[in-house]
Amino acid sequence: MVAGQRRGRRIMMTDAERDAYLAEQRTCRVATVSADGRPHVGALWFTWDGTSLWLYSITRSLRWSQLREDPRVAVVVDDGVEYAELRGVELRGEAVAVGETPRTGEPCPELAVPERLFAAKYFAMDTMPHDGRHAWLRLTPQTVTSWDFRKLAVPPAA
Repeated sequence: MVAGQRRGRRIMMTDAERDAYLAEQRTCRVATVSADGRPHVGALWFTWDGTSLWLYSITRSLRWSQLREDPRVAVVVDDGVEYAELRGVELRGEAVAVGETPRTGEPCPELAVPERLFAAKYFAMDTMPHDGRHAWLRLTPQTVTSWDFRKLAVPPAA
């Protein structure tokens, strides 16, 4: 179960708004930490299936090695230039590897939906290309925080 957002309820996205936003955005920033506390943040492509965020990461990356030691992760997807345009979603929880590492395309029913969504989003294809260098990480968030400052221009409901 995802913990509720306590602050900023006026600018919080509804579930439908969040799902649509995550479906249209292309890049997220993934924060990990090493065993000795060194943080790392990097950009990554992703897909959202309505429940989990799926990250397709190079397996020889610092991100991957840090997640093997400590699976805790924070991910931010945001956009906007002017203050009144800012919106985004932060998801926190533990990343879990799914499928073979690295991914070569072996049958994995759990990856059918994320691979279809990812292939359509980034490659305009029906099937996922595999390069033997990337693998899947699934983040089923324990906490989700969202904001859409565009809502500040709308008077609150009475």
